[in-house]
Amino acid sequence: MTQAPVTVRKSLLWLIAVGFFMQTLDSTIVNTALPAMAHSLGESPLRMQSVVVAYSLTMAMLIPISGWMADRFGTRRVFFSAIVLFVLGSILCALSVSLPMLVASRVVQGAGGALLMPVGRIALLRSVSREEFLPAMSLVAVPGLIGPLLGPPLGGWLVDWASWHWIFLINVPVGLAGCLATLRFMPDLRSPVPHRLDAAGYALLAFGMVGTSLALDGMAELGLRQVSVLVLLVFGLASIVAYWLHAARVSAPLFSPALFKIQTLNIGLLGNLFSRLGSSCMPFLVPLMLQVSMGYAPSQAGVMMLPIAIAGIAMKRVATPLIRRWGYRRVLVSNTVLVGLTIASFSLMTPEQPIALRVLQLFFFGAVNSLQFTAMNTITLRDLDANLASSGSSLFSMVQMLAMSMGVAAAASVLTAFADVFAGGGTPSLGTLHTFQATFATMGIVTLASAIIFWNLPPDDRGAASVETPAS
Repeated sequence: MTQAPVTVRKSLLWLIAVGFFMQTLDSTIVNTALPAMAHSLGESPLRMQSVVVAYSLTMAMLIPISGWMADRFGTRRVFFSAIVLFVLGSILCALSVSLPMLVASRVVQGAGGALLMPVGRIALLRSVSREEFLPAMSLVAVPGLIGPLLGPPLGGWLVDWASWHWIFLINVPVGLAGCLATLRFMPDLRSPVPHRLDAAGYALLAFGMVGTSLALDGMAELGLRQVSVLVLLVFGLASIVAYWLHAARVSAPLFSPALFKIQTLNIGLLGNLFSRLGSSCMPFLVPLMLQVSMGYAPSQAGVMMLPIAIAGIAMKRVATPLIRRWGYRRVLVSNTVLVGLTIASFSLMTPEQPIALRVLQLFFFGAVNSLQFTAMNTITLRDLDANLASSGSSLFSMVQMLAMSMGVAAAASVLTAFADVFAGGGTPSLGTLHTFQATFATMGIVTLASAIIFWNLPPDDRGAASVETPAS
């Protein structure tokens, strides 16, 4: 591996960090603006989940081929194209005059966001020594914590003082600067002999993810009849199963079947997928409930999300000692139960609730959710060897984004179902509040069920909890 000069490596670090910041900021900044978008586009705020789902689902689809694209076309060209796509998608989002147009624009934006961090990580891995890689990744990970911290309040402030269009337009100057920096500092690295893309496997996996997510989303927003949803869900699941059968018989599958001989990876991936169905919907549900049912302004709802982010950052310092003392199984089983109960506790939230209690509730959720991510991420990736590290990391990132997409879609479907149940009962505002309360209770129960998965971990495993992926 040819190492770049020190000054170039530092510039590369900041370039990758800024790209990651753009991607993580945009994953959270939209949530507080959804009611304002709905009002502007003539839609119900309870049916805006596709704006979030489109972004995360597109990322889940493209992450598996990000490594192949970097090897085939070079890191500089792919990273530059990713920023251009992200900026173009941002402009199209700001110009959207209908929900379908906004969703399509989010797909373009998500296509750019999906490539930023994986390709940046590949460029970093090939530009620095093994001794420098861990501190380099630690620096790059910082924006991953700052983005979710700034996203909700910044989104709310922009909606209150300007308009929702500016949550996308602020990406333009940053993106243009990133394009210039990419041309100057990003090394043009590629594999001398790019591996062949498993196109058939990728098509099966992509269709499976899209079909399953659209089936969940269709129950909430697309207006699909029950039979259509069932057919789409069956085809989606069948496509995913077909991919694994396909991967077992081809020489160079998208994800090696050898990955699934690692017990901790299997448990970690399944645990991530199912436990995140509940926790991933919280950044979508909480700001929506605060604005729609409790009369919060967008900026106020954004500020109320700060305790979650602050507690999440603070919890990183104590997560490792807790895991080393009590072991992965005990921590993950008990903490998954706490996450589920905390999500369900939001069903008790009312406009009369003291503000201090609400802040404490949000802070506690942020703490247990952060511990959950740290433990899950570490146990998932810890036992990967050098040959499987890249493939396993891509698979893990894909599952994370897929869980985010499915979590929001599932929560929106539950929200829609309860909206029909509570329609006409009392005042409209009371019916909406009961709808949110029942949805929180349901998603909390879904999270509780995932604790069973983590029970299959070795009971005395207290391995070092030092592998934390930047995107939690």
